[in-house]
Amino acid sequence: MTLRSALDDYKRTRNDARVFPGERRSTTGTFSGLDERLVYVDRDGWHRDYSYPISGLSGVNRSRFGIELLDGTTWLGDLETVEHGYVDDTALVRTVHEAGDYTVTQYDLTLGAVHLTRFELEGELPTDPTLQAFFDLTPERQESRLGKLEYENTLEIHHRRQSNLVTATTGLENVFGQLPEQFDELVTGTETVSFPRAKTGGQKYEDALLNGTVALEIPFDVEQTDSETIATTTVGSLLLDLDGTAREDGLTTVHETASEHDSVAALRAAAETQASITVPDDTPRREVAVDDLRVLSLLAAESGAHIAGPDPDPFYVYTGGYGYTWFRDDSEIARYLLEADQRLGIGLEDWFADSADFYMETQLEDGSWPHRVWAHDGSIAPGWAHARLEAGDDVDYQADQTGSVASFLATYLRLGNPSDPDAIESALERALDGLDSTLEDDGLPIECQNAWENMTGRFVHTAATFLQGYAAIARAPVSDSLRERAREGANAVYDGLDQLWSDQNDVFALRIDPDGDLDARLDSGSFALAEAHREYATIGSIGERRIDRLVAHFETTLDGLWRETDSIAGLYRFEDDEWRRRVQDDEKVWTVSTAWGANATTQLAALLADRADTRADEFYAEARTLFDEIDTGGSLVMDNGYLPEQLFDDGTPDCATPLGWPHAIRLATVAQLTTAGELAQ
Repeated sequence: MTLRSALDDYKRTRNDARVFPGERRSTTGTFSGLDERLVYVDRDGWHRDYSYPISGLSGVNRSRFGIELLDGTTWLGDLETVEHGYVDDTALVRTVHEAGDYTVTQYDLTLGAVHLTRFELEGELPTDPTLQAFFDLTPERQESRLGKLEYENTLEIHHRRQSNLVTATTGLENVFGQLPEQFDELVTGTETVSFPRAKTGGQKYEDALLNGTVALEIPFDVEQTDSETIATTTVGSLLLDLDGTAREDGLTTVHETASEHDSVAALRAAAETQASITVPDDTPRREVAVDDLRVLSLLAAESGAHIAGPDPDPFYVYTGGYGYTWFRDDSEIARYLLEADQRLGIGLEDWFADSADFYMETQLEDGSWPHRVWAHDGSIAPGWAHARLEAGDDVDYQADQTGSVASFLATYLRLGNPSDPDAIESALERALDGLDSTLEDDGLPIECQNAWENMTGRFVHTAATFLQGYAAIARAPVSDSLRERAREGANAVYDGLDQLWSDQNDVFALRIDPDGDLDARLDSGSFALAEAHREYATIGSIGERRIDRLVAHFETTLDGLWRETDSIAGLYRFEDDEWRRRVQDDEKVWTVSTAWGANATTQLAALLADRADTRADEFYAEARTLFDEIDTGGSLVMDNGYLPEQLFDDGTPDCATPLGWPHAIRLATVAQLTTAGELAQ
């Protein structure tokens, strides 16, 4: 998103009660792109790139498509969209627009760095149609200082190191430069600019040549049958690094890719080949597994690292950005998938190997992991919790991330098939150094930032990740000395957790705040306690008092964080969460909190069942109730299977959509409930 388009959106949406003006939302459409590029396709037919965090390349900022007939141009966004979603298990997106006398069926598929959009018109057409296409292209995320080059049937918009190419199988009949929004249009009045403008370039010759806004006229291949007219064309775009012979090779690539996939059958075949995971037919909740693995594939870079979600807020007006890899989210995605794969046998070994390699490459010298990095190369990304990279001690460090990565690496070493187990053991030894150096003598982690990144203190969630990280290492096939160090750390944290217990509130407190007081607000991050204690139970002894406290904590927290409206039901993050409420008075429901609750109650039920504690049934029932809201058809699930980060009480999805973290939790919960015989049929 460029500044111009953000300001234009601000004008359009600033009075909307549940929209954050100036954001680039992905809450009404569907993504394609399992390789080098991530492309969003809206129900209205337009698409844009969210590719930069995954590939380092930028592409379509805005687009628009219309059908020109005798009576003028009808834009797809003005038609009724009667179908929008994936074709079978693939990342091929099919959108059907109804125009009365004819139907427009649109297929979108991203293959490598090429995005293909095929249009098929069927019905009564009074004359041969023309596709009207508008593109706002932004190589290197530039909106100006760009150049246009026209070749036979291909257009190039270039900056210095990158270009975007556009072609069509039926050729480009006309190319018209477009003048982007001008300053006076952006800053005065309430009127917005609609593209494409009239097909003139502006006052000066160069006005339409030094930016990426273009209007294209593209003919259709037309076939006349006895009963109807069928018109087709396939449009392709390519993100291209400009090095060596790249331009010439790119022109060949985009043209050949479009030509080779100039049919629905070819697109389907390519989409089926592209799918990296084949989910077995007998997989429980197979549709959920397909949706979850597809989302996590979409959000993954070639390195195997995942961005948190498609970034809705590139100018950081309302958030700190989403298009990065957080080691908390990513390593928990890896760990949850590892558990799911162990139980369901999907075949994700390559995913775990890539994750382990990425974590070993990005580990800091002190054994910790940084706040966040770029997914495509692991380099340090902009953030606000990089204290371990800076001089001196600082609370701006999220210690739970190191605990989470350690948990995955240790579990992978124990259950997986790593190619270099010695390297993982060395990484775990350094991780122990990182954990030990941030654990105080009282058994709780140091004052630091929390998982929600909006407070500092000594958090119950951070302590839970330390308990699990230590216990996981103590179970791993590492040296006796490392296991003993890890066991000592786990025992210390287990004992230290008592300092967070609030007798008055019957919960483990969210934190000890910077003033040393107990902040006993309810927090869904505390759900990490269940899995951590289940892990600890394999290397230590859990007393009855702790079990009773866990039961009381979960009963109180689940009841207190539950929100049910006419449209949705689920859990919100924590008490007094004011983030992104807009006009809503109360806290918003989060899919990650709801999924986490479902998973944690399953874990707690299993822990109780292992002790022949009859209270296990209560928590399996809670797990099923929560899982229903994130199951197929659940109130928090979009029609395309996506879990958005948050929802308003009226069911409007908000912020990063889809969010990777809850998709991994959901799949692990399916596996756990299946193993326990508690998954409703």
